[in-house]
Amino acid sequence: MSPSAQNMGQKHIAIYAGSFDPITYGHLDVLARARCLFDSIVLGIGINPEKSPMFSLEERVTMARTLVEEIVRKDPDQAPVTVEHYHGLTVDFATARGASAILRGIRNITDLADECQLAVTNRHVADIETIFIFTAEQYAFTSSSLIRQIAAMGGPLERLSYILPPLVLEQLKIKQQDPDSPLTRMAHDQHID
Repeated sequence: MSPSAQNMGQKHIAIYAGSFDPITYGHLDVLARARCLFDSIVLGIGINPEKSPMFSLEERVTMARTLVEEIVRKDPDQAPVTVEHYHGLTVDFATARGASAILRGIRNITDLADECQLAVTNRHVADIETIFIFTAEQYAFTSSSLIRQIAAMGGPLERLSYILPPLVLEQLKIKQQDPDSPLTRMAHDQHID
């Protein structure tokens, strides 16, 4: 049987993995455009041991599910999307879900250099391909790290409405007002530097 005949009945599942802390319009743009390329997509929210999260894993999953439901509802004929969280390596999560590819959003040339190295490693280690989708131009310099920094330093969140959905902005405002939130620690760490 030819390889193309073997693949006829195979579902093409993509894993779109990240910390999504917070999820942005750039992330959602990549996801929406990828839906025509796969049979289904799993948005996998992982733990990055190198980052201190602003939102808990549960908060990130809840926000992502709400925003993904909106995308799917707008265009129900495209691939379905589920939101899951995971611990450990993304390639292990992708393999466990039967994924044929890892989906990555690329904002700029710096992202591309970093992501290419990771893509080659993933292919070598787990025999899984990486598919790159460039974000729309207006999100080319969107950075969750910068968003966290602006929020921690008490910056005007309304000015971020072009890159953050209203749900995320609302949750950021709640974090800014909570003296026990991770933003307080982040602001303190910024002053130390």
